[in-house]
Amino acid sequence: MERLQDQHRAPIYEALERFRQMRVVPFDVPGHKHGRGNPELTAFLGERCMGVDVNSMKPLDNLCQPVSVIRQAEELAADAFGAAHAFLMVGGTTGSVQSMVLAACKRGDEIILPRNVHRSVINALVLCGAVPVYVNPEVDQKLGISLGMCREQVKRAIREHPRAVAVLVNNPTYYGVCSDLRAIVKMAHEAGMLCLADEAHGTHFYFGEHLPVSAMAAGADMSAVSMHKSGGSLTQSSLLLTGPNMPVGHVRQIINLTQTTSASYLLMSSLDISRRNLALRGRTVFRRVMEMADYAREEINAIGGYNAFGKELTNGDSVFDFDTTKLSVHTRDIGLAGIEVYDILRDEYDIQIEFGDIGNILAYLSMGDRPQELERLVSALADIRRRYQKDSSGLLRQEYIPPDVVTSPQVAFYADKKSIPLSESAGQVGCEFVMCYPPGIPILAPGERITPQILSYIEYAREKGCSLTGPEDPEIRHINVMTGGVL
Repeated sequence: MERLQDQHRAPIYEALERFRQMRVVPFDVPGHKHGRGNPELTAFLGERCMGVDVNSMKPLDNLCQPVSVIRQAEELAADAFGAAHAFLMVGGTTGSVQSMVLAACKRGDEIILPRNVHRSVINALVLCGAVPVYVNPEVDQKLGISLGMCREQVKRAIREHPRAVAVLVNNPTYYGVCSDLRAIVKMAHEAGMLCLADEAHGTHFYFGEHLPVSAMAAGADMSAVSMHKSGGSLTQSSLLLTGPNMPVGHVRQIINLTQTTSASYLLMSSLDISRRNLALRGRTVFRRVMEMADYAREEINAIGGYNAFGKELTNGDSVFDFDTTKLSVHTRDIGLAGIEVYDILRDEYDIQIEFGDIGNILAYLSMGDRPQELERLVSALADIRRRYQKDSSGLLRQEYIPPDVVTSPQVAFYADKKSIPLSESAGQVGCEFVMCYPPGIPILAPGERITPQILSYIEYAREKGCSLTGPEDPEIRHINVMTGGVL
């Protein structure tokens, strides 16, 4: 990718360094006054960190309407990612995803999307009132995981819903599966629709070789990029990228509806410095990450019983490509659910992986990982198989349950409702989310009918130790359902 700007620059970081040297007397917020007012927090985070936790001011610009150093940082990010514009986001990629959907959709609009989206996408539909048109992903029967969007299914959804305003694609899924993004962009644009990409787990696509295509390279109109995942920035920092046909002023107005007016300079400077690092060293870094992941897959598969899957899943359609930095491992054949392996790794081996579901685990590899730690993970998995392997009969096979959509998420979320025991809710229309977190893909979303299969899945996930979230009831023994029929 040819870059037009000097990617050695980091304007926000440079401005903060100048600010630190000025020894400004603070009669503004935050109230800790460069850390002096909260010595315990300063001892924990450090004087340097507290000294640059400051408020917006003219020399440091303002994220709501940037005109100087933040604007320069956004221009550098756009150049680095091959976007027409980039917005610095401090509300996590949840904020980026929601702003992306809100910029494309209004109440009553249809949006085509896979059902295995992160809850932030459906939350955005609750906020704006758009109506989802779900493309049910194919499922790998052996692994039990949902795959990407088939081209023919997307084509059918566009044909049957010609007034839809956008198509949203996961690029990639949590497991590393990618749809044929270029083809989907082309289909959407030919139908006069926008194409949006949730790239929470695809930041590195912009800076690596032999990786799946990035959303901007594929011609998508907007992409939510989770810089804090594989990009190395601080947790909760993100980017929203836009293509040349998106009106920048409108997107900024949408972002400012929900994003804070007190943006953290710690988060913004971390985006600035991390973008510079990726632009200058990303190709070398992610080549090494891919090599480590390939090595780990080979070693884990040599143990026996596990299936560390990768490129062999590609089929030209529902798995058009695969992100080989994702170390996804199927555990069901050793008689353990993924969440059980997840818990054992943490509790007995002091190894924290990204997530475990009913049949798989994901070890998230990125720029900070080292070969010796991968060796430790491989050894632990071998030991777990030796100590805990058992008969796999009786384990639930499939992760994805096709939804029975009755009404829109917004209608259900704000409808008259009553709380009933979850065990008695089959046949009712839910008003709440239920999901395992991570990964945060809803088992049940507002507006969907509760089925016996869903209830069995929830109970199974609870028994296996999955962290269930979503309903008002923290114990998830009761759930809110619609009363008085569908509006």
